[in-house]
Amino acid sequence: MIQVRNLNVDYFGNSALQQLDIDIPLGYSVGIIGPNGAGKSTFIKALLGVIPRRSGTILVNGTDISQVKKDIAYVPQKSDVDLTFPITVRDTVLTGTYPKLRLFRRPGKKEKEHVERCMEMVDIRDLAHKQISNLSGGQLQRVFIARALAQQASIFFLDEPFVGIDLVSERIIVDLLKKLRKEGKTILVVHHDLHEVEEYFDKTIILNKKLIAFGDVDTTFTSHNIQSAYGASLGNVQIKGLGGVQA
Repeated sequence: MIQVRNLNVDYFGNSALQQLDIDIPLGYSVGIIGPNGAGKSTFIKALLGVIPRRSGTILVNGTDISQVKKDIAYVPQKSDVDLTFPITVRDTVLTGTYPKLRLFRRPGKKEKEHVERCMEMVDIRDLAHKQISNLSGGQLQRVFIARALAQQASIFFLDEPFVGIDLVSERIIVDLLKKLRKEGKTILVVHHDLHEVEEYFDKTIILNKKLIAFGDVDTTFTSHNIQSAYGASLGNVQIKGLGGVQA
């Protein structure tokens, strides 16, 4: 379980997240949804320590999250990555093996073979020698996913992985995340498209600076909770049973 207690985060002097308390069971795919500025990306960055917390404790199975980072893979938004850095696709994916290498040890044959398998899983082996700056949005996202796979983590945090990518890349990533979920991995995804929530996730965290709701999709992804989170920004929204969102 990922246990979050009294999480408060400030952003440029303003409150970005307020008094979040949540217990996230492991082994599920979890969509993190809410309007723009709700603190979705801030939430996962604060859990990982990428940005500072004003207060709060984060435990994974009773251990402080800072002590188990090797078992957590993080896929940031593309906008958070320096694409001018001269590195190839293969070498980018190879960096995913570093967290579990012993001190001063370089990736060997076993790690390099694993990297090839990870690239195959997201269909980017033909791009191995390309510079990441020359990739499309969908190709780049698949590289980041392959790097996360190379880490052999059990928990995956993904920040808006479906933004600005093609349909082929989205389907490859969705199918892979479902496969990881079936293998018992934990998947937390910051997501923006309400139409896909029921198809992609087991559970939802609905945020707007505070926790609006958390639980199974069929009990939390409701018109009431969406209206509570989004207010007037979505107009008259109806969640039609398990059938998605209608405006």
